[in-house]
Amino acid sequence: MMWADGGTIFAAVMLTTVGVFQVLEGISAIAEDDVFVSATNYVFNIDLTAWGWVHLLVGAAAVLVGLSILYGQGWAMIAGIVVAIFSALANFMFIPYYPLWALVVIAFDLFVIWSLSTVWGQRSR
Repeated sequence: MMWADGGTIFAAVMLTTVGVFQVLEGISAIAEDDVFVSATNYVFNIDLTAWGWVHLLVGAAAVLVGLSILYGQGWAMIAGIVVAIFSALANFMFIPYYPLWALVVIAFDLFVIWSLSTVWGQRSR
């Protein structure tokens, strides 16, 4: 199961890295609304500053959980899956503001979910 452990380490590093980027993205959205292009006539009509707070909180949780996975905390495996799900949902709804980056983050979140659930399933057997 060496490849699975390597996948877990990579998932923890990716979760931490994406979390740092989401914190920076959240600060950008909170501080200066001119950084992102505002979409018109989109289903999810939420203020950009509110999205900034969402990304800031999800990013901070991702950094905390990612570092906890690297330190070998058992609870962090399930928390990592949950945080990655929330991150993917938040970025899905953020697509109108920053489409390419949101899709990249969703792809990384899906890898994190797959990796952590695979290793967690193997350890529980």
